[in-house]
Amino acid sequence: MSTFDKLMTLLESRQARYQVMEHQATGKCEEVAAIRGTAVGQGAKALVCHVKGNGLKQYVLAVLPADQQADLSKVAKAVGGLRASLASPAEVDRLTGCVFGAIPPFSFHDELKVVVDPTLCERNREIAFNAGLLEKSIVLNAEDYLRIAQTESADILKA
Repeated sequence: MSTFDKLMTLLESRQARYQVMEHQATGKCEEVAAIRGTAVGQGAKALVCHVKGNGLKQYVLAVLPADQQADLSKVAKAVGGLRASLASPAEVDRLTGCVFGAIPPFSFHDELKVVVDPTLCERNREIAFNAGLLEKSIVLNAEDYLRIAQTESADILKA
């Protein structure tokens, strides 16, 4: 089952309020926001990170507003580690089944823990993200995202 199909099944089964959009494939946050008709900050940027230190080896899906940058040291601290780095393309593929830029803010893998910066849903009534494919997006009610995604909340933004 594709990541897109898993997302659709999850959102339907949990009665989420969302809309699917098909559009031209683009990897730029600003371009896809313009196509969607959303603000750049509504975009849920999802970064696969590898956290180590303190005896910990953990993969984290760091989710933040697309108009911000992640502070990898804060991502590490959020799960009790000392340092974090971006995962390799092979690790991203194994953990998400997606290419960079198409990763949704949900985890369907036991090894991938979701940590979301609270400003994403505090600032937006709806969030937008690529739905496992560069040419499909979902605009999702922010309350439904928090209810369904089972995330941990932590300040992970670069100051």
